[in-house]
Amino acid sequence: MSDAGVPSNPSASAGAITLNVFGRTDVGQIREHNEDNFLIADLSRQSRSLLEADRVQSVGPRGTVLGVCDGMGGAAAGEVASQLAVDIIYEIMCADPVPLGHDELARRLVHAVEEAGVRIFSDARADRSRRGMGTTATIASLLDNRLFLAQVGDSRAYLLRNGQLAQVTRDQSLVTQLIEAGQLTEEEAETFEHNNIILQALGTADSVQVDLTYVDLRLGDRLMICSDGLSGMIRNDEIRQVLLTFAEPLQACRELTDRANAAGGHDNITVIVCDFVGGNLTQLGCTDDTLCYRKYTFPESRESASATVRVGAQGQDPASNLATSAAEAKRDSLGLRVANTILGGSIRPHEAAGTPSGDTAPASQAPASLYDPAQDPISIPVSGLPPTVVGGLVIIAMVVAAVAGFFLIH
Repeated sequence: MSDAGVPSNPSASAGAITLNVFGRTDVGQIREHNEDNFLIADLSRQSRSLLEADRVQSVGPRGTVLGVCDGMGGAAAGEVASQLAVDIIYEIMCADPVPLGHDELARRLVHAVEEAGVRIFSDARADRSRRGMGTTATIASLLDNRLFLAQVGDSRAYLLRNGQLAQVTRDQSLVTQLIEAGQLTEEEAETFEHNNIILQALGTADSVQVDLTYVDLRLGDRLMICSDGLSGMIRNDEIRQVLLTFAEPLQACRELTDRANAAGGHDNITVIVCDFVGGNLTQLGCTDDTLCYRKYTFPESRESASATVRVGAQGQDPASNLATSAAEAKRDSLGLRVANTILGGSIRPHEAAGTPSGDTAPASQAPASLYDPAQDPISIPVSGLPPTVVGGLVIIAMVVAAVAGFFLIH
């Protein structure tokens, strides 16, 4: 493949945003096979490829979808899970009618990710050789200048704007929980023994909580989506420098994967780089250009009671948006309990047997400790009685039942 710059797309319509995009995946230096997959698709043309027409595309009425999935599960199951995820998400995003606006596109994106999780879980249950398989998913989609990001797991999306790089997704991982709880610093997290434990993944349970966020794009913004095989090997400053130095997405993708390999290549490496130009994108400096983690809020009158989207308050301070639903709080609490167990050294987390990828099974499969984030011991709220008393009552009840059964029979 040539390193020459990608030519402009002559078919790009005058008011539409134009994407200049490329993706690359690499097995790395340690793994025997590649369990990552990525998706670059023009939904209007129903085309997904790295051919020139898809590398430089005008965003049509159905929009565009980009995503990275990092599989896990042993043998070839991780590869199956990530391939199923990108295929199912693409299928669903293509199948529905043209979205009428932001809310409809956002709901469709979340539904596609959720449905991928359901189908992967069903497939794993039907085939014993695939039990425990799963995949992360970081999926971006847009119709206009509003970019939506659906997140499950610890693959990441970054945005480069005006020379500054910001992570615009939040890892659903144990190490993120520990940092936010003040139990680890970012420096300590880099060498933390269990920094590959994720809190959920598509396919490991019959449902997931999709973290839906958004970014209002500016002219010249550059998006990067990657698996942790890249973000775990290269520091953010180095990623920023590469994205600033290499003008073409193809060249940037090649340089980033090469550097991750040079740093050790401990996991599969996947990256998508996308530039946004043209259309009605706002010039930098005309409005608030601050980049941060922002949850997307659906209008109250249109919220579905069955939705599993974790919604926050649009426009709030990012820190106040991190735990906004009961489902998220439950999952995060579990993560912190497992975290405290690990830090206490009493229980080691369950890891997917034979998993060749860098991620372990979600912490939802790990035993939670009886330890809260404040370091005070707590008891599981069941009966309130000491375990010895509960055990004695159970034994007495069993004896009484046996005696009663004896007399009834005779």
